[in-house]
Amino acid sequence: MNKTVQALARRWGAVLSLALAASASAHAAPEVIRIGVATAGGGDPVTWGGSPGGVARVNNWLEEEFKASGIKVEWLFFKGAGPAVNEALSNKQIDFAYQGDLPSIVGRSNGLKTKVLLVSGQRNNLYLVTPVKSDVHSIKDLKGRTVSIFRGTNGHLVAINVLAANGLAERDVKGVNLDTGSSQAALVSNGVDAAFGGYEWFKVRDQGLAKVVYSTRGQDPAFTRQASLLVRSDFEQANQAEVQRVVDVFVRAAKWSSDEKNRDELFGIWARSGTPVASWAAEFDQQSLAARNSPLVDDFIIGRYKAVVADALKLKLIRREVTVDDWFETRYLKASLKKQGLENYWTPADAKGRAKAQPLAAR
Repeated sequence: MNKTVQALARRWGAVLSLALAASASAHAAPEVIRIGVATAGGGDPVTWGGSPGGVARVNNWLEEEFKASGIKVEWLFFKGAGPAVNEALSNKQIDFAYQGDLPSIVGRSNGLKTKVLLVSGQRNNLYLVTPVKSDVHSIKDLKGRTVSIFRGTNGHLVAINVLAANGLAERDVKGVNLDTGSSQAALVSNGVDAAFGGYEWFKVRDQGLAKVVYSTRGQDPAFTRQASLLVRSDFEQANQAEVQRVVDVFVRAAKWSSDEKNRDELFGIWARSGTPVASWAAEFDQQSLAARNSPLVDDFIIGRYKAVVADALKLKLIRREVTVDDWFETRYLKASLKKQGLENYWTPADAKGRAKAQPLAAR
């Protein structure tokens, strides 16, 4: 081999080595996976309830999944709920987000590039609570009253729709924007006449400090709240193998959380967040765990997200229409269901929230 050929061989070898190194670098696994949760949570370590994600958190399933790969898992909890999670996504401080429907849609309308991977806690109920001696006995009694509504969360829009169903608009009440803890303090001290909220109010009720005068449970499923696991689009594109592994763990947690034989243990795990077992029993009373913990992106979920977009536009909570159909990235969910033999485990629901006749794989 002459010197010219040898030089060319060395040059091309160097180019190939650089190309391979660049390719490996471009697809290197992340050193840390950061998951933002749209609640302050509670306990030590901090966790949350009402979602199969809380089971994965308490059992360290994600940490175990990535331990051999040397990838650290960080959980970040946000007292400011959905709006605070959107800010963290915008600043690329988190990679995944557990978040309610309305705040995730607000984020999308503001240009956040995310993908919805699966549902992680659906059909969450909304309640109206008042001080024990209040003369407010129904939604209609709220006219002119001071009412706590945590604006920008997935309960905000449901509260507006509940008011509308009872002949009231949001302007008919004196709305006060308070987070969960502040709302409880205000109601107990008679600083507000009533408050909308979720399962967290059962603890206050059971302490004799409040009464529940309205519940969406057993009513139209359109009056419920949905929460999902999202991922930043750029993170998903660069780390597809890791995204699949995260989805696998969440699906595993959803399966465990859907098994009725685990009901008591499930509520015990969620109680580590500071919400008592009795509160979870009340929230899930006479409701199927599988229906509430299904990860499927079915017609009901798609329909609810579209309805939230429409309502948010009408109420000027968002400034422009956003698409929904191309937002759901369910290939990871489909792969996980197949891998775990769960393609027919959950029964999908139709647009009205009714179970379809035959179980189908996720969309």
